[in-house]
Amino acid sequence: MSDQRPQYGELATPEEQRRAAGLPPLSEVAPAAPEPIAAAAAPASARPHPVDRFATIALLAYGLVNVVMTGMSYLDLPTVLNEVMKILGIEGEFTDYAAGRLWGTVSAVVLAVGWTATAVLSVRRLRRGRITWWLPIVGAVVTSFLAGICVMVAMMGDPAFADYIVKAGS
Repeated sequence: MSDQRPQYGELATPEEQRRAAGLPPLSEVAPAAPEPIAAAAAPASARPHPVDRFATIALLAYGLVNVVMTGMSYLDLPTVLNEVMKILGIEGEFTDYAAGRLWGTVSAVVLAVGWTATAVLSVRRLRRGRITWWLPIVGAVVTSFLAGICVMVAMMGDPAFADYIVKAGS
């Protein structure tokens, strides 16, 4: 024989369930006031930092001038690498012009994209009221490292430079 009795709460209304649990009826309970969303969303440290804002903008401006000047010289990378080889005392000239033009263009694009990404992230942080002066510095280091790798790829492919490296290692 099966137990056909209703389980606790199956037949009771919500009001009967509240009364059985010792709670007041729903009509007597005041609805909870919703919390203000604007107060919860605003971070506590979102206050402007004028010195940080000035430093960030100054670093971004300096970076932009640097990117434009360096990017223009990278667009003529074979000439730059000839000068570098003369300064280092490497005999011969840079001869891999196709790779020099290609990797010089890639380096210039890397510089421009890196500065743009750094500027966008910096503006976002400034608008949120966060300390941002460090971001242009980190962006410059990372972007310069990546652009330097591109220049080194072109330089390592040149026979005169490769011969200099082999002789220096012996």
